[in-house]
Amino acid sequence: MAGRGGRGSTGKPQGLAARPRLWAFANPLMSDFVSDWSPMHDAAINGRLLSLRMLISQGYGVNLVTADRVSPLHEACLGGHPTCAGVLLKHGAQVDGVTVDWHTPLYNACVSGSQDCVNLLLEHGASPHAVCDLASPIHEAAKRGHLGCVESLVSHGANINENIRHLGTPLYVACENQQIACAKKLLESGASPNQGKELDSPLHVAARNSSSDLVHLLIDFGAEPHSKNAEGKRPADLVPPNSTLAQVFSQKEGPLSLMQICRLRIRKCFGIKQHHRISELLLPEELKRFLLHI
Repeated sequence: MAGRGGRGSTGKPQGLAARPRLWAFANPLMSDFVSDWSPMHDAAINGRLLSLRMLISQGYGVNLVTADRVSPLHEACLGGHPTCAGVLLKHGAQVDGVTVDWHTPLYNACVSGSQDCVNLLLEHGASPHAVCDLASPIHEAAKRGHLGCVESLVSHGANINENIRHLGTPLYVACENQQIACAKKLLESGASPNQGKELDSPLHVAARNSSSDLVHLLIDFGAEPHSKNAEGKRPADLVPPNSTLAQVFSQKEGPLSLMQICRLRIRKCFGIKQHHRISELLLPEELKRFLLHI
């Protein structure tokens, strides 16, 4: 498997001894030869740059894959080793190779939280979009709180409102896992505060988790406190009646202030990924900071 869960403490796939070590009989010059586990994979996952260079010079293919279609580049990114990833890419590694689990090197880089690997892959043409609903780089980065990876993906055109049926949107995933910094970055980049997982909004999951910071953040960015989920419940219905959050929702029951309405309207006019241009407006710094939620 492409994830760490499929390996033992040595970094090799679990049950390796029970499977034939096909690479021992393979011609390393055959770059597409399917192997079980090779010295190339071992060097890449452990960040052994000198060993990796030596193996390449001996003729080992950079696109040698395991039975699960895992390449050395997948392993370098999963291990968070941008230098090894760079050497592999320089020698022709497939930047968007897909494993049987639909994991790309970019997805693995988001698992490890290596922004350097993410940037390197994107610079070499990696697609920032999910290959399928089973493995989305931006959802994985948001889930794990890897802010740098989220920033890089957003700047390279990742769909910040991509709604995956079993996960929801990246914002929903960030809120579900209480990753406040990632949620803020997504909102600042134009993510819809009301798109979540089916009828469950990000505000619903923030309320369910009793996350006061996320509730305030979402409402500031225009989340609708009166929206109802599949059970017909509003976010306020998901918090204890006498809690601090219940008081917050009670205070937000009325209409938005004129200042809040203006801020939301101005941000909407700029559209997704254009909010940075607010800083270019000929307005007092205090007002620009208000519009930018700084």
